[in-house]
Amino acid sequence: MGQRSRSFEELVAEGAAVPTEGWDFSWFEGRATEERPSWGYAVSLADRLAAATAALDLQTGGGEVLDFALGRAPKTPALTVATEGWQPNVTQATVLLAPRGVAVVAVPEDAPLPFADAAFDLVSSRHPVRAPWAEIARVLRPGGTYFAQHVGPRSVFELVEYFLGPQPDEVRDARHPDRERAEAGAAGLEVVDLIAETLRVEFHDIAAVVHFLRKVVWMVPGFTVEAYRPRLRALHERIESEGPFVAHSTRHLFVARKPGDGAPGRG
Repeated sequence: MGQRSRSFEELVAEGAAVPTEGWDFSWFEGRATEERPSWGYAVSLADRLAAATAALDLQTGGGEVLDFALGRAPKTPALTVATEGWQPNVTQATVLLAPRGVAVVAVPEDAPLPFADAAFDLVSSRHPVRAPWAEIARVLRPGGTYFAQHVGPRSVFELVEYFLGPQPDEVRDARHPDRERAEAGAAGLEVVDLIAETLRVEFHDIAAVVHFLRKVVWMVPGFTVEAYRPRLRALHERIESEGPFVAHSTRHLFVARKPGDGAPGRG
């Protein structure tokens, strides 16, 4: 009840002040919830890492997921490298992962990967902005595996369209697993497994909405409190009177293999 009695201005100010670096979502505890996919990505990644000799984690964020997986793996690769495109996350990931012997390389999301051909037998990623399929295929060794959890189409679009209005089909269907399957195949990868799930998301106060849109910047591009204050106030009043704002995220587990002898990293 304490959170409900706080004013719109207080909640918005709090959501706007919370740091957005990294992919630690612990701040949302008690303020927003999201169902988790059934496959347990981070735990499964630990098993994959234990079977790999050279691993690359793309768009690692603050390194939290890779750090967890390496800490849980019974054996770790001889070489593990991570990439990240946003400088505050590069710094955070370096601090977190350097003690585990992981090199964090600053690479813009749309840039070629600065690694040799066939350098890795495992490439992983959790929620890449875009999977660079041709580059993934290039840096994988024959028999190597791409193992990732992707954000699916229309993810949290109830919230996106609340702020932006109805979106065209090409936007709503971007990140569709069938499209990504075709893109992976065009790059020369064999899709071994592809599982999609839809998961319930609840926002319990407007501070959680503000922080979420500041953190996941591609949801409402250019989002600022000032630009969307009237819509934020209306949503605050709706949550106060009707309860949590409900949306649905979509996730898919993607496992692809580069054809060739051997299959290290498959776990």
